[in-house]
Amino acid sequence: MPKIVDPQERRRTVVEAVFQVVERDGLEQASLRNVAAEAGLAIGSVRHYFAGHTELMVFAMRAMSERVTSRLAVHAERLLAVDTPLRTPQERLEAVVRMLAEVLPLDEERHRETVVWLAFVTAARTRPQLRSHADELYDGLLALVARVLEGARSAGRLPADADVALESRRLCALLDGLSVEAVLHPGRLNAETMLAVLRRHLTALAAGKP
Repeated sequence: MPKIVDPQERRRTVVEAVFQVVERDGLEQASLRNVAAEAGLAIGSVRHYFAGHTELMVFAMRAMSERVTSRLAVHAERLLAVDTPLRTPQERLEAVVRMLAEVLPLDEERHRETVVWLAFVTAARTRPQLRSHADELYDGLLALVARVLEGARSAGRLPADADVALESRRLCALLDGLSVEAVLHPGRLNAETMLAVLRRHLTALAAGKP
């Protein structure tokens, strides 16, 4: 009998191969042929599920975005839930740090995700087909940060005159900067320092300091 192939599992296998090739060799090497070889598949098997290179890249970008977004959602649910309030300012601070830490390259898995995502975003600068998908994760993170900061301001944990829209962009820019520095200059910025910078920024924001 012919082997029954689960289409979703096969796509996941191919996407993981994309991530491995991009992390190791760069996005320019993530051709259908190289990805198929990485996944241990014939190139025809990859073409069965993806019509071409752009379709594969878009699918991989969406998969990466969904992976990170699902982790953020777990933290956000607790932060924004009204029936399970976080009691002390320190508890609230650490809850926000844990949520935002999901997008920082603090360990091997998140470092790999950051490397791959930066490759996608850089490629999207000159590939219009990828642009909207490159914006998706950033826009989602920006909206989530704005919700958390607006909730904090409404609860009196941020100054009443805090510019939530501006502070949301400033916080996302900080996360971007830490991620880029950690990837481009490995060894200069460790996980403890990234978390310390994030905590310092959030503490200053709550105190109304510039």
